[in-house]
Amino acid sequence: MRKILNFGSLNIDHVYQVDHFVQPGETLAAKHLDLLPGGKGLNQSVALARAGAQVYQAGKIGPDGGRLVELLEKDSIHTDYIDRTGTATGMAMIQVNPSGQNCILISHGANGELTDAFIDSVFSHFGQDDILLLQNETNAVSHIIDKAFEQKMKIALNPSPIDNAVLQAPLNKVDYFILNEIEGGCLTGEKEPEKITGALLKKYPRAKIVLTLGKGGALYQNHQKAVKHGVYKVPVVDTTGAGDTFTGFFLACVTGGCPVEESLRLASVASSIAVSRKGAAVAIPTIEEVQHTRLALQR
Repeated sequence: MRKILNFGSLNIDHVYQVDHFVQPGETLAAKHLDLLPGGKGLNQSVALARAGAQVYQAGKIGPDGGRLVELLEKDSIHTDYIDRTGTATGMAMIQVNPSGQNCILISHGANGELTDAFIDSVFSHFGQDDILLLQNETNAVSHIIDKAFEQKMKIALNPSPIDNAVLQAPLNKVDYFILNEIEGGCLTGEKEPEKITGALLKKYPRAKIVLTLGKGGALYQNHQKAVKHGVYKVPVVDTTGAGDTFTGFFLACVTGGCPVEESLRLASVASSIAVSRKGAAVAIPTIEEVQHTRLALQR
């Protein structure tokens, strides 16, 4: 089984249930507060592992982050490459409204304290045929991409959130872009899905593009083929982590030998299950749940 190194964020999510998102100048009392494990890195590692991949989490936490390591280890995720010397663990403040939509404010904390020496030490344990999954909730994105390319690893990038660090990164070294329409638009200046994927392939011809389209499903494209898959209608409780669930399941399936069509299908089912539950990492289903639900949907 190929090793997947996820170099990403580890957060403690403060999830506030609210009647509506706070407006400028407004003070609003939350209906409920949950403290939950999160961060795109952690969420995607959990999704990878529950989809059956062999996952190694790299990143940095502070003295308050031990609970996150315990959660990862419960899913058999390797945690030897987590630096525990950060000042404080990253934090996200998440508002969730009655329709399940969210808005998120992030404080990077230890996620922004990665050093080149630490990054280099992690990559010394990985090489050709291994896979890097990377997001943009840590610092040193360009250095991480460079080291993975140097080690001849396959590189999958979820360029979220979009900022100058991503725009200036060596994206020509990326093998898989897994992104949404907003991120795709920022990278290309285009708005239509096919134009976004076309522009990305023109700029990065070696890449494979997976564009998530919200209610429109997902679109995969490379220079040989284009595949589209729709969404499954489910009651929406909380959309936090839905994209991370999709990313983890798609990457685990496609790098594990599944055809693109099947990988999109399983990732879509997994994310539909996740949005029907509260929370991010805690809402991610197992591959067994996904297979069972997929069969039920086909009846």
